[in-house]
Amino acid sequence: MLESGAGRAGMRCRQLAVALGLEAVPAKAVGLRAKTKRLVERGWAHQLRPGAFTALAVPAA
Repeated sequence: MLESGAGRAGMRCRQLAVALGLEAVPAKAVGLRAKTKRLVERGWAHQLRPGAFTALAVPAA
């Protein structure tokens, strides 16, 4: 599970890359941004504002 102080503000792709253990370089952030936008389209994530993403709450089973 990713822990962050971002809370309701969401995470920028560069922050997300670092949290996932990737390098904080533009190439990684661009690739991650494309993947995150696909998650938004599929309903798994929410884009709060341009460039800031957050995961949707998953109900407990």
